[in-house]
Amino acid sequence: MLIAQVTDLHLHADPAHPNLARFTRVLAHLAALRPLPDLLVLSGDLADDGAIESYRQLQEALAAWPQPVRFALGNHDDRAHFRSVFGDSHFTEGFVQGVTDLGGLRLVVLDSLEEGRHGGAFCASRAGWLRQALQDGGNKPALVFLHHPPVDVGLPWIDPGPDQAWIARLDAALQGAPIAAICTGHVHLGGVFRWQGRQVATCPSSSSDLSLAFTPMDAAQPDGRPLVEQGEPAFALHRWDGSGLASIFGRVPQRVLAHWDGATAQVVADMLQESGRA
Repeated sequence: MLIAQVTDLHLHADPAHPNLARFTRVLAHLAALRPLPDLLVLSGDLADDGAIESYRQLQEALAAWPQPVRFALGNHDDRAHFRSVFGDSHFTEGFVQGVTDLGGLRLVVLDSLEEGRHGGAFCASRAGWLRQALQDGGNKPALVFLHHPPVDVGLPWIDPGPDQAWIARLDAALQGAPIAAICTGHVHLGGVFRWQGRQVATCPSSSSDLSLAFTPMDAAQPDGRPLVEQGEPAFALHRWDGSGLASIFGRVPQRVLAHWDGATAQVVADMLQESGRA
């Protein structure tokens, strides 16, 4: 089972904005993979401005994508505008949340948007829905997607902090359930973290990267540090083998440096032999 994740697209109403081209490059790269991912999760900040036109750009970009798509919403998104373009099918009890069962794995997508707030949110209604969704899955491992990570990653201006009520509510709803991993966006960087004994994987962004500046910040004294950078568009692949999850972070390559041809045949053959796959 192979699940592709793309996050923090930050599309704009203007189709000439480069973030749309960056996202379509990622889609084309994922569509060329073999095997093709079984499902694509877009984990929030789909739009940068929340405009209806931005969601229309997304809908058009996804028209040629051959596999199912699931959505989470981030702090830049607008539920009403998303609904006006994508309809009601991605909504459950008023939120963009849902369950998909795939080959022994229960994929649960959560809505952590509170409009007007930069950080995450997870109300009692959403927590009750999640608790029931996990109970309905029985012993099936759950792979949980949401936009906001419930754990600090070390970047002081983006970290939620340890005392957020929504994080405690999410933790309580997950208690006792078999969680394969929690996959998020928001920090624009690929990383793996531990939270309450669970694995959290943050996906890099298709639009930009956050700078690795870990020193504390004083809101009253800007120090000129870089905050946002831009490399090649990025994505994550989550591979479930029936017993565990492997998360791989990738970027759309500028050029291929080696192929499996006569020049590399012996090296590849030796590596396959060593792994028992020859």
